[in-house]
Amino acid sequence: MNKTISINLGGFFFHIDEDAYQKLSRYFDAVKRSLSPDGRDEIMKDIESRIAELFQERLKNEKQVVGLTEIEEVISIMGQPEDYKIDDEKTTYQSTASSTNFYYPSKRLYRDKENGMLGGVMAGLGHYLGIDTLWLRIIMVILFFGFGTGLFVYIVLWILVPEAVTTTQKLEMKGEPITISNIEKKVKEGFDDIASKFSNIDHEKIANTAKSGATRIGSTIEEVISTIFKVFAKLIGSFIIFFSGIGLIGIIITSIIMIFSSTMPDNYILNHINTPIGLETPLWVQGILLLLGFGIPLFFLLILGLKLMVNNLRSIGNYVKYSLLAVWIIAVGIIISLGINEASQLAFEGKSVQKELISITPKDTLNIKFKNNDFYSKSNYRNHDFKITQDEGNNEIIYSNNVSIEIKYTDEATPYMLIEKLANGKSTSQAKTRAEKIKYNYKIDGNTIILDNYLLTAVENKFRGQEVEIYLFLPKGTIFKTDEHYSNYDSSDYDFFDENEYDTKNPIFQVESDKIKCLNCFPNNNSENNENTNEDSSTIIFDSNGILIKKKSEKETQNVKIEIDTKK
Repeated sequence: MNKTISINLGGFFFHIDEDAYQKLSRYFDAVKRSLSPDGRDEIMKDIESRIAELFQERLKNEKQVVGLTEIEEVISIMGQPEDYKIDDEKTTYQSTASSTNFYYPSKRLYRDKENGMLGGVMAGLGHYLGIDTLWLRIIMVILFFGFGTGLFVYIVLWILVPEAVTTTQKLEMKGEPITISNIEKKVKEGFDDIASKFSNIDHEKIANTAKSGATRIGSTIEEVISTIFKVFAKLIGSFIIFFSGIGLIGIIITSIIMIFSSTMPDNYILNHINTPIGLETPLWVQGILLLLGFGIPLFFLLILGLKLMVNNLRSIGNYVKYSLLAVWIIAVGIIISLGINEASQLAFEGKSVQKELISITPKDTLNIKFKNNDFYSKSNYRNHDFKITQDEGNNEIIYSNNVSIEIKYTDEATPYMLIEKLANGKSTSQAKTRAEKIKYNYKIDGNTIILDNYLLTAVENKFRGQEVEIYLFLPKGTIFKTDEHYSNYDSSDYDFFDENEYDTKNPIFQVESDKIKCLNCFPNNNSENNENTNEDSSTIIFDSNGILIKKKSEKETQNVKIEIDTKK
């Protein structure tokens, strides 16, 4: 069994058996003897790096040993030293053409700084794509000025694409076979190029100038990128300072008012910040938690903005930083705990239901009206408003117009109305008790139902989602009218009753088993029921006795029951 030797080749460690090692050593010695003294060390370094890459491609794992088979494969790719002695271009061509063991690797993308103007990105891309670098630079300029993406793409490629530094990388960049001949040729071309450019010139001066120029270019690029980031950072910092500063000032003022509210003179607004909202936590505790829970994060944001704006800003210190963080965590924990407690105050819903029969005859037309109380509000619109106000006796009460009505069909012969008062509480019994304390008035006067558009409750009942829902159950054939404010409170199923379906003033409706129909309406052009209406078109007229007539086109005339109020 042959001994195994560990070697360092091209910066990589390999395990190689003794016979393979001796053959590889003889190969390196032969190559070295075949090279001219100019650039010999650099050529040997590149050859070693290339052979190391070939070994890595052939070894499946780090523990595998390089044997004679791998050595012979690599030598066949790199070529024998005597085949690649470069005496002149003719010899090179002949030796290259005569070899049948060239290894043509696929091209790899590198940055060509030798032929590049800045970072060598376009030059390297030109080699990879086989395109003249000039066209790529023109495209990049168009992208920069036309779409604004050129600079970003260039910087990304500059960062991601490696530079072709070694001779092997330069050959890979151009897709040339990596052999001893090409490596030696590439190195000598570099030496010849340098020699032609710097002959009879002060080499030290030129070198210093070139180095200085490269340093200036690199520094300029670094300064440009750094300046761009600094501008963005200061812009973001200014926004952070502005918004966090305003928020922090607002929270501080609000917290101070809440904390010292108990010591301030009797104030109507302050007295109702806590009670109507119904928070069980004292107002001064809420103020402290507001300051700590929301003020501390805004303070840290303000510091962050200042650091972005001001260079070398002194730190507030780890002691202060971690102390504020600990206080904030405690405050957030208390806020969450109190929030859960407050949410439990609305966990259950209770209701109080009252049923009212509506005594009308089938000939009667039912009138439905909503009325407001000018003492509390002159608005007839429903906006779910909750507010603190005073009644006629100067007692503080909660006012709300959270009232709704829904018309439904019933099989019973007599119409009836359900008035449901709803409220929330931390238990079902508490919610029901709170619902029973809602004050809501209505009146049934003959064939007219007059409903309040608001509800009232005592301040001590707090804001707990109080509302009134009215359900009006009407049997088939019932005729009814609504006032102009009815639609503001209507929550009926549109498939059953849609008051806005027709463009008619003072509509008269009749209940059917599946839908409520309008007796004197002209169909809305946007209505989905235009086809049905047109198929059964009719005209509403009054006869000499004041009886409403529904006259169908080219069909019989039918009488519709309606009550005419002759009282003056």
